[in-house]
Amino acid sequence: MANKRSKNTQLDVDDATLKYSKNRDKFEFLGEKWLSKPAPNNASTYRILQWTITIIALVIRFRKLSYPREVVFDEVHFGKFASYYLERTFFFDVHPPFAKMLIAFVGWLVGYNGSFKFDDIGLSYDTYPAPFVAYRSLSAILGTLTVPIVFNTLKELNFRAATCAMGALLIVFDNAHVIDSRLILLDATLIISIAMSIYCYVRFYKVQLKSPFSSAWYLWLYATGASLSFVISTKYVGLLTYATIGTAVVANLWQLLDVRAGLSLRQVARHFVQRLNGLIFAPFLVYLFWFWIHFAILTKSGPGDAFMSPQFQETLSDSPLAKEAKEVRYYDIVTIKHKDTGAFLHSHLEKYPLRYEDGRISSNGQQVTGYGHEDVNNQWEILPAVELPARQPHPLKLNDIIRLRHVVTGTYLLAHDVASPLYPTNEEVTTVSEENANGANYQETLFKFQPATNGDSEGIVKTKASLFRIIHVDTTVALWTHNDVLLPDWAFNQQEVNGNKKIIDRENTWFVEVIVNIDEARKIYKPKPIKKLSFFTKWTELQRLMFEHNNKLTSEHPFASQPETWPGSLNGVSFWTDDENKTQIFFIGNIIGWWFQVISLALYMGIVLADMLTRQRAVYPLSKMARQQLYGPLIFLFAGWVCHYFPFFLMGRQKFLHHYLPAHLIASMFSAALWEWIFTDNKSLDIDKDEENPANAFEANPKNRTIIMCAFYSMLTIALVWFFIYFAPITYGDVSLTPQEVVDRQWLNVKLHFAK
Repeated sequence: MANKRSKNTQLDVDDATLKYSKNRDKFEFLGEKWLSKPAPNNASTYRILQWTITIIALVIRFRKLSYPREVVFDEVHFGKFASYYLERTFFFDVHPPFAKMLIAFVGWLVGYNGSFKFDDIGLSYDTYPAPFVAYRSLSAILGTLTVPIVFNTLKELNFRAATCAMGALLIVFDNAHVIDSRLILLDATLIISIAMSIYCYVRFYKVQLKSPFSSAWYLWLYATGASLSFVISTKYVGLLTYATIGTAVVANLWQLLDVRAGLSLRQVARHFVQRLNGLIFAPFLVYLFWFWIHFAILTKSGPGDAFMSPQFQETLSDSPLAKEAKEVRYYDIVTIKHKDTGAFLHSHLEKYPLRYEDGRISSNGQQVTGYGHEDVNNQWEILPAVELPARQPHPLKLNDIIRLRHVVTGTYLLAHDVASPLYPTNEEVTTVSEENANGANYQETLFKFQPATNGDSEGIVKTKASLFRIIHVDTTVALWTHNDVLLPDWAFNQQEVNGNKKIIDRENTWFVEVIVNIDEARKIYKPKPIKKLSFFTKWTELQRLMFEHNNKLTSEHPFASQPETWPGSLNGVSFWTDDENKTQIFFIGNIIGWWFQVISLALYMGIVLADMLTRQRAVYPLSKMARQQLYGPLIFLFAGWVCHYFPFFLMGRQKFLHHYLPAHLIASMFSAALWEWIFTDNKSLDIDKDEENPANAFEANPKNRTIIMCAFYSMLTIALVWFFIYFAPITYGDVSLTPQEVVDRQWLNVKLHFAK
């Protein structure tokens, strides 16, 4: 018996992920028998249901698409960005450009010039004409097309037509998906790209079971890669879709590596390289392509200039830097501004207290602070380390050794090894009299402007255009100011300026704002040719800033929510209100559908746990075909939900309910598929015990309780439709509800407007 068990372990597809068939030069994967079965229903049944559901989705999403005729929620951002594209003016956003350019492309098709900037929620499209219906139609079309993709994904996973319809209907009648498919937002593009990624990978996986490296195999491989590139080129949460497909690919490659697959290492390496090309390299090139288009379109100076380096700004036409950047010379009186906080380097007659509140002793020297307003005390004269003959106004170069004289008090900037007021590990920055500056403290008054970017280290300093660190030569610290905590009343609650020992920190960046005593000759504007930077230089800078600012989106928001509240749609987001007519659009999911998914996900985890425990005790209640389905398509969809949901618990940025929509999309397919499995006779049969020929265990076609299953799906659909209609007044925002009717719709933690 022990020998038989050992032999069975070698061949059993359930216990081993692969098996090699001596009769044909192919290998079989876990789930192959399920995926290789004939379609449970005839083609016409699938076709009729698919078209019927798609038409319903189309009607729901295009219903009253022109209402409200006002700017709604994040249309203020994405409508504005489309206008900037059409005007070709540079802007900055934390999201990649693909979906935004798609919106702008619609505007270009209808001949719009981008004159309206969608400045505030509630602005009337009648007063400020814009092709808002065309823009919204893009989302509606993409939202509609997502439905047949979901349907066909389940079909390709070999589920019944009723199951495919149920998975699609969970999207069709979901209030949250409908809202996001009716407005000028990025989510419709994101969702359809995720759906396409999963569909294409399923098609690729199925082709691999029959004919790897065929033309169809390459087609679906690169189609998966293209879909993934659309996801990541829309929003960076596309990385979660990469995690979903990547997990499946790694598991697949691990199966191929198994010696029982019958593949040589050379063949395994070929599989790996082709997946690397199709799913990583090719999509990355597509991702770069959208940025190349982005830079090619946005050639004019615009509202995004301030985010970028001076070198980048000088590549834009009409850039203020071309006109305002002036050569800085010795003996110029200038103001110096901190890049991050916008505070000026400032000093005044008041001194640091002799003893701070914590008992530490200071130098009792003149205060040097960061001040956010124009003031005469912001003025500094740039002096050479050694006086030039006849005070010749030579150009100031980066890395020149200089001194800074505070014009109003006649004192010299100084840093020394005394603890700063708020950061005891950093140095105090103060000023000293001219006598001491030219005597005992001379070395402590020497500074240099070290370039903060990768520009020419010997370049001439220019106002606004040159970013630098103010490095103290004697102690090698960089001047830094911050606004996270301010100095006490004795410093008028201004910003502390100290010597930061971490000199390469980006927060140490300053620039010369203006030259106060500039002569008339230098005021004359001399047109300069637009500079050029390589694509990768611009892309690298923009990419870094996008990630940095995305991570800084941590401020509080009244409608922000935490991931644990999302699966049950416990919180929503107010998108738009009309105080006069007492109408509103409130973003919330279809509670029936969302809680159906919660139950399904929990049930699946319980089934898997029970199966694992019983098998540990050599009890096999499930047929092998049932386990093929349980650990094939179902676990793939479950893993997709996990990858799109749980990473949000690790994110510190602002989070909203709409971040759950990709996970909800996958959970919709998973839930419908699970209940077909539940309504199938999954009990182990005698044929499953055929140890001599375990392949026969898959010949049985498990019976499905079709009538009961369809009745269940019908009741669920009725509940979905009822909830959708009940909440339609706050989905479309076209019906005024009484206060009591509003209160009746405040389910769970939902707080609506006009409840009183």
